[in-house]
Amino acid sequence: MLSPEPTTTEATSATREGESGPPEDAGRSLWHDMSLSAVLAGLVAVVVSYSGPLVIVLAAASAGHLDKAQTGSWVWAISIGSGLTCIALSLRTRMPVITAWSTPGAALLVTSLGAYSYAEAIGAFVVTGVVITLVGLTGVFGRLMRLVPAAVVSAMLAGILFSFGTGVFTSLKTAPWIAGAVLLAYLLGKRWLARYAVLIALAAGVVASAATSGLDVRLDGMELARPVLTAPDFSVASLIGIAVPMILATLASQNAPGMAVLTASGYEPKDRLLIGSTGLASTALAPFGSHAINLAAITAAICTGPEAHRDPRRRYVAGVACGAFYLLVGAFGTTLVVFFAGLPKELVAAIAGVALFGALAGGLTGAVKDDRTREAALVTFLTTASGVTLFGIGSAFWGLLFGVAVHLILTPRRTEA
Repeated sequence: MLSPEPTTTEATSATREGESGPPEDAGRSLWHDMSLSAVLAGLVAVVVSYSGPLVIVLAAASAGHLDKAQTGSWVWAISIGSGLTCIALSLRTRMPVITAWSTPGAALLVTSLGAYSYAEAIGAFVVTGVVITLVGLTGVFGRLMRLVPAAVVSAMLAGILFSFGTGVFTSLKTAPWIAGAVLLAYLLGKRWLARYAVLIALAAGVVASAATSGLDVRLDGMELARPVLTAPDFSVASLIGIAVPMILATLASQNAPGMAVLTASGYEPKDRLLIGSTGLASTALAPFGSHAINLAAITAAICTGPEAHRDPRRRYVAGVACGAFYLLVGAFGTTLVVFFAGLPKELVAAIAGVALFGALAGGLTGAVKDDRTREAALVTFLTTASGVTLFGIGSAFWGLLFGVAVHLILTPRRTEA
């Protein structure tokens, strides 16, 4: 059993690798650390998840000709898996550990799921979970991540969040009243009630959406999800066509940025616990349709930054809240998805953008503060922000890879100078 982890690098006398004993704030209760800003951060993270990445899952389900029961079970499995891991890992580590389903993995399934039977896909999901668990528990993944310079990690975080920051302003073109209300309310909130700036912005955005008839949320009825258990069928074709690319995409495009977000925010995540736990959750829920549970990056940044709470030791509440909201939505399968789908995309983009301002600023600061790694960080930022996808792997991984390559090329030359 691993001992509780340090909350952040700012926490003194916290547990280090190989040492025993809890961090000095381990005795603090969840109720004592609860704050409205942290709970709101968890809610915004869930709204962003269900208003965007879930659409890809539904598209994959349609491409694979899944029926309503199988689709509902898939949504239930990834929601419950994300919720349980968010809560358990955030409480265990006292860090805002945000998990989610693999978005690039779902995108892969849009084009490949229809070529296999559903049972074969389930078999590939099981193998994916097992391999990711082994990669996490053996510590291989963490050792590779620790070789990456801190500036490159910060630059990757900034690159991931860049489009969300600009999304606030691009939304002004299509929905000026909604995006404008969110931005103005956020700035006024930061001026007088900084802790509740995102809440004020959300309220203003909802009012503006309703006033402009842009709010189309409705519920025709609440129906509890019914998980569907499917026996896996293992075939070489599905393992090559689904499992292998799913493993690579999940580790490179999701878990690597997810670890980087926590590190860039000042935390010291233990890769074996986090990657191993999400891998186990993926394996356990695969027979119900879950393709992969992993560390989140974009939604994690909403909960790890100062907008969640000014005290890094109390931001773990955002992870617990995020998990609770995941469980609530998951309990009703696709029913509540309709609710989130009715939110104007400009409202979601604007709220996500302002909620990520702090994390984006922190990433940019960490990327450029050391002139010895500035070029490597710049390459990482530009590559990640470009959104380029090569061989089915997203830009965050290539940003890391290219940034490390530039660092290795330039560092010896400067050392010799």
